[in-house]
Amino acid sequence: MKFSELKLQDSVLDALDAMRFDECTPIQEQAIPIILEGRDLIAVAQTGTGKTAAFLLPILDKLSTGNYPADAINCVVMSPTRELAQQIDQQMEGFSYFVPVSSVPVYGGSDGVLFEQQKKGLTLGADVVIATPGRLISHLSLGYVDLSKVSFFILDEADRMLDMGFYDDIMQIFKHFPETCQVIMFSATMPTKIQQMAKKILKNPAEVKLAVSKPAEKIIQAAYICYERQKLGIIQSLFIDEVPERVIIFASSKIKVKEVARSLKMMKLNIGEMHSDLDQSQREHIMREFKAGRINILVATDIVSRGIDIDDIRLVVNYDVPHDSEDYVHRIGRTARANNDGVAITFVSEKEQTNFKNIETFLGKDIYKIPLPEELGEAPEYKPSENKYKRSGGFRKSSGGTKRKGNYSSKSKQAKK
Repeated sequence: MKFSELKLQDSVLDALDAMRFDECTPIQEQAIPIILEGRDLIAVAQTGTGKTAAFLLPILDKLSTGNYPADAINCVVMSPTRELAQQIDQQMEGFSYFVPVSSVPVYGGSDGVLFEQQKKGLTLGADVVIATPGRLISHLSLGYVDLSKVSFFILDEADRMLDMGFYDDIMQIFKHFPETCQVIMFSATMPTKIQQMAKKILKNPAEVKLAVSKPAEKIIQAAYICYERQKLGIIQSLFIDEVPERVIIFASSKIKVKEVARSLKMMKLNIGEMHSDLDQSQREHIMREFKAGRINILVATDIVSRGIDIDDIRLVVNYDVPHDSEDYVHRIGRTARANNDGVAITFVSEKEQTNFKNIETFLGKDIYKIPLPEELGEAPEYKPSENKYKRSGGFRKSSGGTKRKGNYSSKSKQAKK
């Protein structure tokens, strides 16, 4: 469908034409008419599907009519990170080029001048406020922000915000909105905690869910069936000959990230860690070091499984099996970008076998199982159905175990066969 077929104002269509936007993506085609109708919406779509335009365009269309109070905040867009808020603000500038709508980005930073600029925009009443939860709470607590006339509340990457611990902040902000506020929630996944929050803040919402894309064929996928205690030894084996320039190791929690990072530093590996306990400036510093190559290995929670703008990540390691298939796709999608090859390796302990089998079922194929290095001892059998009900299965010797400590590239070649 073309944008011209949607019931958008001419001023919005003119901006799209100037930006050479012609065809809608599926999420835009489905979400824009619902938002224009004034209905609450919960939409499940991956990063990169065009969801920013899916919520900005209908909001701009409505605001352009002039039927909303001047000098008031009419829309709040909530973003989990400063980087995403900046990206949304940049798209806002383009889409609103021919539309008399004002906006202000509100996110953290150490610059006092930036805080004063944000305060001015909030006090004067910008039409659209694009904010991270923590910084908006900071301004709210000082008493000069009026959210009583907000007509639209948009949560972008809602699952990521909850993973980062922003649930209470979001609910505190939500209390400042009028009951008539239209709520639009976008999320890449739909875990239980997202469903619970949706029930609290959405009114009879429409639902749009796009099928999760399968991983790129260029990604070489493999797994180690192992005991939990063997996982660090596998990493040591992978990197004994060489360490790729950029590696991301995903772990299930910030506590696990800290433990793994501490152990890998003791192996003299060049490590950075990324989790929700770090403040914004710390996260930005780590990402700069990683992009510049001064950090080879980034150990992270799912806080970085979406939205990383780095095209040459060579290897993704799932230290823990992701909870669902969608998380798996997001994680391994960090590699094999921009026509590069990439490798994704998952460590599967006994209690994680059922989750991993569910991922294989979703992918429609069995992922190659790399034999454990002999020096790590025996591995558990891969019996997901049995391990669903009991935590200790039979033992088998590591069939075809390698006698040498190979690096990740030699094992990935084996996995490709």
